Amino acid sequence: MRRTIGRLVPVVLLMLGSAAWGAEPATQPAAPESFMRYVDDGQQGGSLQTADVEFKNPNGVSVHLIGAIHIGEKGYYDSLNRDFRNYDAVLYEMVKPKDAPPPGPGDGEKSDSAISQFQRFLKDALDLDFQLDDIDYTASNFVHADLDKETFEKMQEERGETFEMIFMRMVMKAFTDPPPVNNAANEDSGDDLISMLTHPDMERQIKLVVARQLGQMDLSAMGLDGPNGSVLVTERNKAALAVLSDTLTSGKRKIAIFYGAAHMTDMSKRLEAMGFSPVSTQWNMAWDLTIRPNEPSAMEKLMRGLVDSANGNN
Repeated sequence: MRRTIGRLVPVVLLMLGSAAWGAEPATQPAAPESFMRYVDDGQQGGSLQTADVEFKNPNGVSVHLIGAIHIGEKGYYDSLNRDFRNYDAVLYEMVKPKDAPPPGPGDGEKSDSAISQFQRFLKDALDLDFQLDDIDYTASNFVHADLDKETFEKMQEERGETFEMIFMRMVMKAFTDPPPVNNAANEDSGDDLISMLTHPDMERQIKLVVARQLGQMDLSAMGLDGPNGSVLVTERNKAALAVLSDTLTSGKRKIAIFYGAAHMTDMSKRLEAMGFSPVSTQWNMAWDLTIRPNEPSAMEKLMRGLVDSANGNN
């Protein structure tokens, strides 16, 4: 089961994430290779974190690449909303109909797309929040920086690139070239599986398995980085940087680009080509994976009661 989960994590990542709660500031000379990481906290659990990397150009203009995961803790999104108020402009991703207004809180519930429905299934299964329910896209400094739905679909059709094709490519890559497995943390054990399914915090136990694999994933090697890139990532990144150029021309000096973590490795290279250099990285907690006290679950109590009854114990 754990090997299967690990192999399918790239597919889940497409749904999740094709500054925040519990931020841990750090400084480093270069942008991270991945804008998502899992931090193990030993027996206490751990956390899944996304990067906020600040870039500056010689004129002192600041651009933050803020990696996002589309399903996370409510506190993660609440803190993002607070931090976004400090920017002159927040450039955001969203493939939506041309000239359509930004969604209001909870508008994601109205979407019947396969991706949106799958994200909501994961949100409920893992006891997390959905980005579209919590982020305030109606804020006055928010600027749409993505392809519109009509252009996106036209470009995909011209390339013969469909969601189903990308999905299958990622599934095949996940099964033929799975991420490395940490044997100490992922031993196959019947007892381990039973323990995970019977803990009172089962959703956190499952999140731990998924988060470990996400933290080991090379986001640039998900089958979307061929010679011409993809519409899903490459062309949307080009659109975002074009909006950034217009925003810089308008005189804005503190800008955020809020996009899924899977976009950011390519986007950071494009930003450096524009004369920006990374100056600092802050890691933000998207999933709190602290394990709750190990008390018997309702299922465990029921099973023990059945065993005691069968043995004639009162």
